[in-house]
Amino acid sequence: METNNRVWFVTGASKGFGLALVKLLISTGHKVAATSRNIEELERQVGGADKNLMPLKVDITNNRDVKGAIQQTVETFGRLDVVVNNAGYAIYGSIEELSDEEFRQSTEVNLFAMVNTIRNAMPYLRKQKAGYIINFSSAGGYKGYGSSAAYSAAKFAVIGLSEALAEEVRHLGVHVTVVAPGFFRTSFLDKGANMYAKNVIPEYNTTEVKAWMQRMNGKQPGDPQKLVKLLIDITKEKNPPLHLIAGPDAYQIVAEKLKADAEEREAWKNVTFSTNLEN
Repeated sequence: METNNRVWFVTGASKGFGLALVKLLISTGHKVAATSRNIEELERQVGGADKNLMPLKVDITNNRDVKGAIQQTVETFGRLDVVVNNAGYAIYGSIEELSDEEFRQSTEVNLFAMVNTIRNAMPYLRKQKAGYIINFSSAGGYKGYGSSAAYSAAKFAVIGLSEALAEEVRHLGVHVTVVAPGFFRTSFLDKGANMYAKNVIPEYNTTEVKAWMQRMNGKQPGDPQKLVKLLIDITKEKNPPLHLIAGPDAYQIVAEKLKADAEEREAWKNVTFSTNLEN
């Protein structure tokens, strides 16, 4: 399959990275199944169905919905080449503030929905012995921050999921890349784009986090157009990276976290090595 004429399945396509990616794909000759919960907004942004674009209203937390959307993609375009699990959102609040429903819903959208997509895409990719799966994590998937435990828990899991998936499908000719962006100038920090715990406990700093994000909005250093072009480029590689750290800020966060982990690991090495049975 020509690298400029692939079939892509993109979740969360009505805004942010998903929208930027869909627009670039269409402009460069690819075929795209673009999914969103808000089909009206999606069609307003990218237009209605044509020979290269199929907008789909999909509840990605519903396995049956996802299975039907992927089946429709293959029936319409004849194959499936690249799956991009981009959809997600953040909910902020301490673990004590977050309700069970709020925490679980975050995990449903940010993690289990991704599993739905992978589960239903793999039969097609496995049969053709080729394909790419791109999963969006975050710099917050390498380092946990206070007031974002639900988001970090899911994004940490996405990295582990992607590493395991890569081992499972490598011999089938399917490549996996997990993307960990830093702050990019998308709508991610817009008012209403994310959520906050309904239960507010004054002793925690969730209000300060909210104020910081509002100050940061519109000043993010990352260029989403450069990232989505990079995503297209890596699918042309025979050996794309498993881990793609996106942005100097993300690189610094991950590097500092790995350094701190290594220092702590060495400091407690004697304790670690003391746990085996005595011979």
